Amino acid sequence: MLISSLYLVAGLVLLIYAADKFVLGAASTAKHMGVSTMLVGLIIVGFGTSAPEMVVSAIASFKGNSGLALGNAVGSNITNIALVLGVGLLIVPMSIKSQTVKREMPILLVVTLMVLLLLMDLKLTFIDGLILIIGMFVVTGYLLFIGIKTDKDEFSDELEAEFDLDITVKKAILYLILGIILLPIASQVMVIGATDIALHFGVSDMVIGLTIVALGTSLPELAATIASALKKEHDLAIGNIVGSNMFNLLGVIGISGLIREYEFTVHFIKYDYFYMLLLTVFLFLASVYFVLKDRFISRVIGVVLLVMYFSYMGWLYVSEGI
Repeated sequence: MLISSLYLVAGLVLLIYAADKFVLGAASTAKHMGVSTMLVGLIIVGFGTSAPEMVVSAIASFKGNSGLALGNAVGSNITNIALVLGVGLLIVPMSIKSQTVKREMPILLVVTLMVLLLLMDLKLTFIDGLILIIGMFVVTGYLLFIGIKTDKDEFSDELEAEFDLDITVKKAILYLILGIILLPIASQVMVIGATDIALHFGVSDMVIGLTIVALGTSLPELAATIASALKKEHDLAIGNIVGSNMFNLLGVIGISGLIREYEFTVHFIKYDYFYMLLLTVFLFLASVYFVLKDRFISRVIGVVLLVMYFSYMGWLYVSEGI
């Protein structure tokens, strides 16, 4: 058990470091190639923040632990909204000014419902995975197209202020290669530790994915959201969460389906996925209300989100008898 815990912790630490270097290297390389700020933003906020979930889920699926992969995606989304955004709002009330973030909110809700429809047969198939991966490229292309046609707004300004992408081309490529090498190694170590812990406690790999692994892979989002909130970069903080959740559903679950088909129980849909959907709807409605009122999303919403997170974790652990 001690060895498994050390594997898990070491994998998490290495994963966060590798993801940070990968995102910095990819975004800096893109900037040196003359790519627009919006595309760099999509690399950072979309694919970049979901890189840990994607690689962990891919490794888990290859090893036959598809439950861990699916639980990681859904658990990370629950963690991002309820814990990460909840903590951010507790630090400082936030406002949404960027058109980019406003556009992504309804897209996230539509994507969440689409994935639910695909999973209603209680199977994640190769066709499901293919549809989701295609959906990821379609959504990314759409956001990029709209972003290029739109003048710079608060989101673009906050991106440029937050990320120091002026490192040399040589260093950028080095960071990119380092991230590509370390991400699968860290994920492999983490999956080994998480799987052994699941076996030790007699719970499913999906539950471990929903809890420990989801929290671990969401640590980059938590750190980024806290930093953005403290710097009053509200659109970046919220955009980070919304973008990550979209890529988790489309990219992470999509990759898992392409690698290995997986069957699960109705319990996962009725409780875990439904709870993620509930949080997504709550975030959407709260955002619409505060945008229309032109007011900051209050700390009260942050408290509600945190209560929802810890209530879910408590229920999950009690129901599984951990």
